Amino acid sequence: MEVIPMTLREARAYVDRVHRHHKAPQGGLFAIGAAEGDQVIGVVIVGMPVARMAADGFTCEVTRLASDGSKNVPSMLYRAAWRAARAMGYRRLITYTLIEEPGTSLRAAGFKLLGESGGGSWDRSSRPRVDLHPLQTKLKWELSA
Repeated sequence: MEVIPMTLREARAYVDRVHRHHKAPQGGLFAIGAAEGDQVIGVVIVGMPVARMAADGFTCEVTRLASDGSKNVPSMLYRAAWRAARAMGYRRLITYTLIEEPGTSLRAAGFKLLGESGGGSWDRSSRPRVDLHPLQTKLKWELSA
């Protein structure tokens, strides 16, 4: 198993095929893949924080991580994302999980649980949206320098 370069387009296509409950994000800063031989077994996409209050210029967010279920792939990708983010000058990497997800890979990668966070709909009367994602409370995680 090894970390491989991945374009955002390739990573988005993988997420759309494999992720359990989300489509790929619209954009991103960078993507990283994991492979076993010639077979891609996971991807991570990192972008600017979705929540405006977290967008301080030194924070980025894992907006998607998807894998085929191979052991240790998520924690390997989280660590690779942190190394890349640090090399780019970011001081903090955040992500969110569903409340029923245990966070084992995040803990293995060194993330700290900050607590429950938001959830809910992006739909507003001034900006109508169709919610295609889970709306429940999430757990917020952080890795920082």
